[in-house]
Amino acid sequence: MKFAICNETFQDWPYEKACTYASELGYTGLEIAPFTINRDARKIDTQTRTQMRETATKAGLEIIGLHWLLAKTEGFYLTSPDEPTRERTADYVCELARLCHELGGHVLVFGSPQQRNLLAGVNLARATDYAVEVIQRVVPTLEKTGVTLALEPLGPAEGDFWLTAGEAIQTIERINSPQVRLHLDVKAMSSESKPVVDVIREGAPHMAHFHANDPNERGPGMGEVDFVPIFATLKEINYDGWISVEVFDYEPGIATLATESIRYMRECLEKIA
Repeated sequence: MKFAICNETFQDWPYEKACTYASELGYTGLEIAPFTINRDARKIDTQTRTQMRETATKAGLEIIGLHWLLAKTEGFYLTSPDEPTRERTADYVCELARLCHELGGHVLVFGSPQQRNLLAGVNLARATDYAVEVIQRVVPTLEKTGVTLALEPLGPAEGDFWLTAGEAIQTIERINSPQVRLHLDVKAMSSESKPVVDVIREGAPHMAHFHANDPNERGPGMGEVDFVPIFATLKEINYDGWISVEVFDYEPGIATLATESIRYMRECLEKIA
C-alpha cells in the first residue's frame, strides 16, 4: 500500500519544507488542496505548476491529485438549478483536471459539500440529474488528461448529497465512464449504517482513492477506529491505490499528525502481513 498525505496538514509550512518532511517520514505521495496555492485555480500559472511538481519529485514524492476542489471558491455549484452556474462549475472542474495533470496527478476527489448540498426547492432526484449533467460535461477533459474524478460520499455532519457510498455509486453508474469512480473516506464511512469493511467491499468495483482518518477528525490511530480490519479488507479486494491521510483537527500539531499517522498505518500493515 502506498501512503500519501494531504498538503493542508502542513498549514503554514513552506511547501518545500513540507515535501521534504513528508518524504523523510516515509510518505511517497502528496495530495493537494488547490486553495493552498490560489483560491482560483485558473490563476495558477504554468511556472508555479512546474515548480511544485519538480519540488515534490526532488523530495521523493509524487503529487497524486487534488481534493477540496471547490473549497473557498465563489460562483460554482454542482447541483444548482441555474444552468449558467452548472456550466461555470463544469468549466472549472475541467481546469482542475488540467491542473492535476500538469502537477503530475491523476485523481480529483470531489468532496466540497458546501458546493453540492441540496438547495431550496431542489430534491435529491433533481440534484442528482444536475450533478450528472455537470460531470458528463467534464468527462472529455478527464479522458484527455487521464485524470479520474472520484466522487466522495460524506456523512450527515457535512451535508445531504451523496450521503452514502451507495448514493455516489448510483451517480457513477449513470455517468458510465471509467474516468468517474468512487472515493472512500474512513471518517465518512463511519457514519453509515453498515460496517466500514462492508462499505469497502461493496464499493470495490468502483473504487479509485482512499482517505485515512478518524471520526474525531484526526489521523488514523488517533481515535477509536481500528484500521487493521480496514487494511485487511483493502488487501482482500486487491486495492493497489493510494491511502492518503486527511485530517481536520490540527490541535495535536503538524509533526504529531504526520508522524503518528504513518507510524500507526505501518503498524497495522505489519499485523496483516
